[in-house]
Amino acid sequence: MSRRISPVIPGFGLTLGFSLSYLSLIVLIPLAGMFVYASQLTLTQFWTLITSRQVLFSLQLSFGTALAAAFVNGILGTLLAWVLVRYKFPGRKVIDAMIDMPFALPTAVAGIALTALYAPNGLISGLFPFKIAYTSLGITLALIFVTLPFVVRTLQPVLADIPREVEEAADCLGAKPVQVFWHVLLPALLPG
Repeated sequence: MSRRISPVIPGFGLTLGFSLSYLSLIVLIPLAGMFVYASQLTLTQFWTLITSRQVLFSLQLSFGTALAAAFVNGILGTLLAWVLVRYKFPGRKVIDAMIDMPFALPTAVAGIALTALYAPNGLISGLFPFKIAYTSLGITLALIFVTLPFVVRTLQPVLADIPREVEEAADCLGAKPVQVFWHVLLPALLPG
C-alpha cells in the first residue's frame, strides 16, 4: 500500500510554472534577443554603436541624474530620518506617512503626476522661472521622489538604535553639533 505524499506548498508547481513563463516572456526572451542581435555585429559595428552620440548622452543623463538624486537623498533622507526618530512634534505621523507614498504609487503614476505638476501648463510650473518638466532637473526630481523612502526607511532603525545619551555625552564633552554628526552619528550610519 503506497501513500501519496502531499507537497508542503499546495499549487507550487502551477505557480512556479506561471512565474517562470511570465519571467520568460517579459525578461528572458527580450534579453536573449538582445544578446543574439549583439552577437551578429562585428567588433567595429558594436564599438560604433556603443560610442554613438545618442548612447553616450543617454548614459550621461542616466548616471548623472541618478548620482545627483542619490546625493540629495543622502542628505535629505538622513535629515528626515534623524528628525523623525529624535523629535516628537505635531504632524510627525503625517510626514512619516507621506514618506511612504512613493511605495504606494506605481512609478508610472508618479511620473505622470510629477509631469502634470511641472509641465508648462501644470499646477506649480508658474512658480519657477525655468522649465522643469522634460529636463534633467525633472528626471532628478522624479528619482528623488521615488527613492527617498528607501533612504529614510533604511536609516530610521539605525538611528533608533543609537542611544540619545551618546549624542548628549559628546555634547557635554564640548563637541559641536557638526562634530557630533561626523564623529558619533555618521560612523554608525555608514553601514546602513
